[in-house]
Amino acid sequence: MEGFKATGTISNFEFSPSTRRILHPLQNQFNSYSKRTRISAIPVSRQGLRQRRSQNVDGEFYVDHTCIDCDTCRWMAPKVFTRVGNMSAVYKQPNLEEERLEALQALLSCPTNSIHTEIPPRDILEVQKTLPIPINKQRIPGVYHCGYHSVKSFGAASYLVVHAEGNILVDSPRYTEGLAGNIEMLGGARFMFLTHRDDVADHQKWSKRLNCERILHSKEVEVATADVERKLEGTGPWSLNQDIELIHTPGHTEGSVCLYHKSLKVLFTGDHLCKGESGLRIWERYNWFSVPMQLNSVRILLDLDFEWILPGHGRRVEFKDVEEKNSALKAFLATKMQN
Repeated sequence: MEGFKATGTISNFEFSPSTRRILHPLQNQFNSYSKRTRISAIPVSRQGLRQRRSQNVDGEFYVDHTCIDCDTCRWMAPKVFTRVGNMSAVYKQPNLEEERLEALQALLSCPTNSIHTEIPPRDILEVQKTLPIPINKQRIPGVYHCGYHSVKSFGAASYLVVHAEGNILVDSPRYTEGLAGNIEMLGGARFMFLTHRDDVADHQKWSKRLNCERILHSKEVEVATADVERKLEGTGPWSLNQDIELIHTPGHTEGSVCLYHKSLKVLFTGDHLCKGESGLRIWERYNWFSVPMQLNSVRILLDLDFEWILPGHGRRVEFKDVEEKNSALKAFLATKMQN
């Protein structure tokens, strides 16, 4: 039986000029089957890329051959998805309600619609209502993972911060009417803060729908973002309110900026810093400005009082306290100094 194609196909999107130059794994995957980085609406029976990978275990959920190895499903539903042969695959079918919920949230969030179920899930509309997802209601209340990762941002995560002085979208999720309505129910967004040029995705659609002020460093502005309302100049820091500070962290790109939520002790890092398989990491292979400068920008984080790292790409990090955070940063920097 043909698999259920959960949310359709990717079509008619455009990358910014700098993004098209990036030799990203996603782009490499796309180039292998589409010179124009598009997937046409060919029936799945005629398109092998949309067929079930043999590495999936038998059962309801599966991943097809269009997976770009962005890691989203693996950290959203780690009890269901794993990495096999440079792509994701289902290694265990969900048998608990929580596991199934996480698998369906990952299905909705997959930037390339590479996750499917054998028959249409009856509860998919209810699962759509669960996004954005609270990250930790006890430690960081009001901070949500938006889900709906965008192929235009190479599968980067985006976040919603609910704040008394105006909610903030951190980077852009894929635009969907359902997610927009859910965000509006949480108070909408006063600001859309864009950490750097790579992760702007559907910023124009979100700006129009939510009437939010977009913020991006002037060094990151391109044709597609020329109309952002606030362009940061210089080296900062810049304050949105007493709680929220924007920290210039050049390196990955010249104008990369992190958002620092002081009262919740959270740092939204974009592509500046994240967790990898063996601890903290930076994306040296995909550095577009200066690795030494990026390491210097990591060093300044020792002076900030945060216990969470919420990145665009890579895994999030939760430290037990600032001392553990600083120990991890120092160990990471020491390793890089030895290389």
